[in-house]
Amino acid sequence: MAVGVLYVDDEINNLNSFKAAFRRDFNIYTASSAAEGRRILDANEVGVIITDQRMPVTTGIEFLESVLHTNPDTIRILLTGFSDINAVIDAINRGQVYKYLVKPWQNDELRIHIQNAIEVYNLRKENKELTYKLQIANMELETLAKAFR
Repeated sequence: MAVGVLYVDDEINNLNSFKAAFRRDFNIYTASSAAEGRRILDANEVGVIITDQRMPVTTGIEFLESVLHTNPDTIRILLTGFSDINAVIDAINRGQVYKYLVKPWQNDELRIHIQNAIEVYNLRKENKELTYKLQIANMELETLAKAFR
């Protein structure tokens, strides 16, 4: 199964537009709140999280920051209708955001950003797997070296 893309936005029309535009290209999940987004993250492999900044209860940055520990390799994109320099700074510093994009999005441009983000996610995942395999191989070599001493 392809890695998922989660879009979190409190505006249902945006969620529907996003899903309609990208469902043929990506495995799309949508959530209308941060809480719903967390439930999706807990149940599915999501490689890219795209979130609106201005939502009731939890901002996009707060949501991204809250999932850093449980989903550290997930690529995070902040998509907002407002250009606020403080939000940009917070997004980079607190939410470790890969991209900061302004609404309304252009489908072709956003598709490229999502494809690039998935590629980065897959490379990070592959890197972790290779690092783990290397650690196992090193432990096996140490065991063999001790046996021949």
